[in-house]
This record gives sequence, C-alpha cells and structure tokens, in this order.
Amino acid sequence: MNTYQPDYLEQLEAESIYIMREVAAQFEKPALLFSGGKDSITLVHLAIKAFAPMKIPFPLVHIDTGHNFPEALRFRDELAENIGAELIIRKVEDTIKAKNLTEPKGKFASRNWLQTHTLLDTIEEFRFDACIGGARRDEEKARAKERFFSVRDEFGQWDPKLQRPELWNIYNGRINKGENVRVFPISNWTELDVWNYIKRENIGLPPIYFAHDREVIEHEGQWIAVSDFIRIDENDTVVSKKVRYRTVGDMTCTAAVESHAGTLDEVVAEITASRISERGETRIDDKVTEAAMEDRKKGGYF
Repeated sequence: MNTYQPDYLEQLEAESIYIMREVAAQFEKPALLFSGGKDSITLVHLAIKAFAPMKIPFPLVHIDTGHNFPEALRFRDELAENIGAELIIRKVEDTIKAKNLTEPKGKFASRNWLQTHTLLDTIEEFRFDACIGGARRDEEKARAKERFFSVRDEFGQWDPKLQRPELWNIYNGRINKGENVRVFPISNWTELDVWNYIKRENIGLPPIYFAHDREVIEHEGQWIAVSDFIRIDENDTVVSKKVRYRTVGDMTCTAAVESHAGTLDEVVAEITASRISERGETRIDDKVTEAAMEDRKKGGYF
C-alpha cells in the first residue's frame, strides 16, 4: 500500500502548478508579470515545471520604472534568454512622456504609482486577459484580501468587496469584455516558504538577495542605497554597510537590511528569526498612508 504523503512544500508547489495550468486552460492571452525579484523568479520556475517539456505558454512582462536595481535587470534578461521565453518590456518613462504625467518630487521620488498607467496600457496593447503575479497574502494586509483569481473591471480597477468565492480548487475565470484577471499562484506561500523552496530547488537569484557591501544612507532607521535616483542632502552621511535585500522593488523605495547572510542556509535562518514582514521592514512606499497598498491596487496596481 502506498503511504507516501507530500511534504508542505510539495503541496504548495502542486497547488501553484495546478493554478498555472488553470490559467493556460481558461484564458486566451495570459502573461506573467516579472520583476526580477525572488517571487516572480519562483513563479517562472513553477511555470517551467507546469508545462515541461514545452516552453512556458505565455510571455514575461516587465513594467520598467527606470529606477530598478541593475542586478535585477541583468538577471531578468539572462533568465528570459536561458529559458527561451518571450520578454516584453514597457517603460514608465515612455508613459510619462506620452501622457504628460507629473512625476513625484522629493528625496525618494518613487514611480510606483505611475507604473499602474504603464501596466494598464500594456494589458490593453496586448489584450491580456490574465496577468500572473507573485503577490503573497503574508506580505501586506491589502494583499491578504485577494483571491487566487482576482477580477479587475474594464478600467483595471479592483474592488475588494466584490471578490468571487473560491471553493476547494474551483476557480472562476469568466470575465466580460474589457475585464481581466490577476492571478496569484503563490498566495498561500510565506516568505519563508519561498526561501525554503528556492533552497530545495536550487533556484538562481540576483546577488543583491545575499549580503554584499553597498554605499547607503540612513533614513528613519532604514538603509537606502546611494543611487542616481535619490537626492543626497547635506545632512546625509554616506556609509558602507554589509547589507542584503529581502524584497526587490525600485531603488527609490526599497531599503536594505544589515546582514552577513551570504548563503541560502544563512538567509533561511535569518528569515526564520525575523518577526517583521519583508514589506513592513523594507518598503518605504507602503508607509505613505495606512492604506497605501490598497489604494494602489484599487487603481490597477499589481
């Protein structure tokens, strides 16, 4: 008698692969939103497993704000080339010029709000009816309100009060013309789950996820990388710190954490001991208002 029981990572993997295949079955033009971060890299790995030996049946789409970490961009290009995936890049800079948008000002002038315009234009340009994203419920309270299949209206907007029920493993991808669905296959994963899976599967990552020396400035207890995208004031002191990144967003809104974790084992041990979520510890843009993420999502954000 077969008594084999999959472990929790195998169960999470199976659920995510099932959702990936449901997307391919239910939608005509899906896409995978790719940032070069660990969660979207994990999604690509899951997609490869879901559709092997075929290539993944949808493109990788990156909304490039122009404020990205160079290491993440290099990894993005190398990964797409290595797996033979179509890579679609659309730039927020082009949207700003085309729509005459007002760019945020200030010390950490983030384009996070503006990339929603570029994303919605890209969805319309390619007529994507489903966009796969790497959001997880443990990251932020607004993301905990999402279903696996999260419907956006014809304007790209999300209403948290109009979420479809998802009973067992039945997902409803039916949409009206002009609507689209955001799909989150790793919703049930935690940050630690992702790192344990990366370790088990030996998944490559950009080097900024591991401890390295970087010039930073201190801002409200957080370490922000020195770059061309932030304003260095006379009161700022540039110091060299050994840091790593728990999450990879723009250089203008993502803080580093002091760390000596240079291996996957050391990162897993560090995350296990942490009592603060990655976004709670390192994302400046989530601290603008109490409902900053939810406001962005209602407007069409990832």
